[in-house]
Amino acid sequence: MDQIMESLKGQGADQHLLREIQSFRERYPVDEELQNRVSRPMLPYYGKEIFEMAAYALLEGQNILLTGAKATGKNILAENLAWVFGRPSYNISFHVNTDSSSLIGTDTFRNNEVQLRTGPVYECAVNGGFGIFDEINMAKNDAVSVLHATLDYRREIDVPGYSRIHLHDAARFIGTMNYGYAGTRELNEALVSRFLVIEMPAVTEETLEHILKDLFPDMKQEGMTQICGLFLDLQTKAGNNEISTKPLDLRGLVGALRTIRAGLAPLPAIRMGVVNKSFDVFERELVEDIVMTRIPAGWTSREIFD
Repeated sequence: MDQIMESLKGQGADQHLLREIQSFRERYPVDEELQNRVSRPMLPYYGKEIFEMAAYALLEGQNILLTGAKATGKNILAENLAWVFGRPSYNISFHVNTDSSSLIGTDTFRNNEVQLRTGPVYECAVNGGFGIFDEINMAKNDAVSVLHATLDYRREIDVPGYSRIHLHDAARFIGTMNYGYAGTRELNEALVSRFLVIEMPAVTEETLEHILKDLFPDMKQEGMTQICGLFLDLQTKAGNNEISTKPLDLRGLVGALRTIRAGLAPLPAIRMGVVNKSFDVFERELVEDIVMTRIPAGWTSREIFD
């Protein structure tokens, strides 16, 4: 059995929902040339209530927007949904230079004629993929105009100079957004209305232990307790605005643990993965103090891993 599905069943996910998802997969098989886009997530998403909300919405043809603080698993959930539904995924990260041509496509000269070099939104729409709009609140006006058409209930996109395209019945779009990042902006009402919005809860100790046990089955319980405690301490400090969210970096923590498993001492590894993510000297000292309460200076990798 697939690990992702096994995890959902182990969490007690709605069996009716899982059967409906299987029916969806059978109804919309993926062409052979697109199989390389059906990407298996690095780890399962833990949180059956949130998963069920998102999955039921997608089954009903809705697009969803995942909002919340940093390190709440938005991208992991999006990747899990695309995998469980068996759809090719298209990841679109928004930034200051993202415009309509980078989403839909741009003119190119091929075979002695001007043709459309299709972009990820176009490909996702016609191939029935799951499009993941990462940091959608960084989208500028030109890109937002494409999103309005793409997410509209009519499920049609007019490509200037070319024909109108109809979205594949299986095509869905998942937006993600963090609060307060530099360059972000408030989403306009018309764009938000095209989504069902899910507020992602903060990571709990139980969820974090599940994640780390999946990634590091050889991790010792004492090491697990201290690493989870460290992340939750940082999460609390960030939530109270005592530090920024920069050190609250689950990817950085996982990277640090990988270097510890390879043999590096825990303290310098965690400095690289967590402490040094802050470039403010005062904040870095605060984070270092938090780390020192959890990770003794004399610890070696053997205190964390068997």
